[in-house]
Amino acid sequence: MIASNIFLVGPMGAGKSTVGKQLAKSLGRDFFDSDKEIERRTGVSISWIFEMEGEAGFRAREQKVIEELTDMKNIVLATGGGAILSADNRRALRSRGYVVYLSASVDQLLRRTSKDKNRPLLQTGEPKKQIAELLAFRDPLYKDVADVELRTGDQSIQYVVSSLIKKLENLDK
Repeated sequence: MIASNIFLVGPMGAGKSTVGKQLAKSLGRDFFDSDKEIERRTGVSISWIFEMEGEAGFRAREQKVIEELTDMKNIVLATGGGAILSADNRRALRSRGYVVYLSASVDQLLRRTSKDKNRPLLQTGEPKKQIAELLAFRDPLYKDVADVELRTGDQSIQYVVSSLIKKLENLDK
């Protein structure tokens, strides 16, 4: 049995929310998504927060939510793609549970996010270029904070979750 909280990091479209929900269900834990929690608390979309407060305003809200959620016990948390930009967030994630980096190729990320208009950082004429640039900058941060890295590709969600559980159980030994 995995004794620690599990925090999922990675780029938008890597499958953090999808994997996180299934992982929590498999382990009998509560699941949280930091972006959904911010929307629930504010009553507005992430896109609206970006539009009204800019990225800095959103990141301040995100840091507060991650600080509170990581302090809970026995949870699975999917973080937003940029959560690792904050040193405080990285410290909270690292010190309060196992951190899993879900990674995927630029093409997979583009395919998974292409129809989603609620991704403010991708509202650009060149979303593939934007994804590649974000990944180039953030990948070292994801790797630095992670206890486990798991590439999500075209495998089934069940396969990804069972692989992840095995990797996490090995950390507990």
